Amino acid sequence: MFPTLQDLAPWLPPVGTHELFVALGLCAAGIVFLIEKRRRGVSDPRLPYLVLGALVGAALLSRLGTWAQHLDPSRNLSFVDQLAHGNASMLSALVGAWLGVHVAKRIVRYPDRTGDLFAPAVALAMCIGRVGCLLTERPGIPTASGWGVVLTPEAAARVGSPAGVGLHPSFVYEIAFHAVAFALLWFWLRHRPIAAGETLTLYIAAYGIFRFLVEFVRGNEVAWAGFTRPQLFLMVTIPILLVRLAVMARRGAFGSRRPEASIPEERTDRREQPA
Repeated sequence: MFPTLQDLAPWLPPVGTHELFVALGLCAAGIVFLIEKRRRGVSDPRLPYLVLGALVGAALLSRLGTWAQHLDPSRNLSFVDQLAHGNASMLSALVGAWLGVHVAKRIVRYPDRTGDLFAPAVALAMCIGRVGCLLTERPGIPTASGWGVVLTPEAAARVGSPAGVGLHPSFVYEIAFHAVAFALLWFWLRHRPIAAGETLTLYIAAYGIFRFLVEFVRGNEVAWAGFTRPQLFLMVTIPILLVRLAVMARRGAFGSRRPEASIPEERTDRREQPA
């Protein structure tokens, strides 16, 4: 594959391909976040601390999420080596970002829901970042379809995949999913009367289901009963997300009426009216 830009073209700088696309994704996410922040009229000076919490949480847990993956501790990297050189997990990064935001909210005492600000930004960052994965990581299992990725012997040796056969372009599937998710979030869902913060829940739940399915063609190591580690993690988290969505749907969070977050304001207005 192409671990650096020079592997793509000799005249390009020796910059890590994956790192570059992650950086581009974060920059694009930042722009989207600022646009949505302005559209919603959010001007709280504590908001940058929440963004910092998300970035720190994602950076830490993306590495630590793949640390103790072997029951034999001698097969795992040391804590420091894992943080510096260990494999990164996108699912762990999402969990870390969520935790980081909530920790930051506790520290700075930020009371409001922020999922609607983060949802389209995260979807776009994932879409762009996965291009780096496509260019540097193992594509997927062999496929007889005409759109399979065929690796040269050199590229196949780098990622541990078979050469000369079509492989599922699993990261192309993910790029397409996140592109569609961003379009839905940006052009439709953020204008719908959805309860505060719940567009992020919808996006994460949809991605969890999609990721569980795409794991069957990713070619990741099987951990137990024919399932990969990401699938085992998603078996626990997807039902939790679906239960939350069901509860919120019963409360009218996704209906045509105004979300519950607006009800207190309406009650205040009625109390101020003369009898």
